[in-house]
Amino acid sequence: MMELMHDFPTRQQEKMDINDVVIHVNETLDAQARHDLEESLRSINGVIVPRFNDCRTHFLVMAYNPDLTRSGVLLDAINRQSYTAQSCGGI
Repeated sequence: MMELMHDFPTRQQEKMDINDVVIHVNETLDAQARHDLEESLRSINGVIVPRFNDCRTHFLVMAYNPDLTRSGVLLDAINRQSYTAQSCGGI
């Protein structure tokens, strides 16, 4: 009997690392500015979820794939938009 060979990925191959970083944005942003910044960060390859904290609106939490981008790249992207921001570290 002939064995069928499949090119299905194994569970090990499907695994993706996800890192989280908290970034403090010094400026007070209104809801639209926060939304616009989140949207611009989504366009960076590797960013999975950028989300401002609803209660502490200066804090931006981002999940990203460290194989595709780095937290420093994300921080630079925020600072290039004329905001002052610092990384508070990973979660």
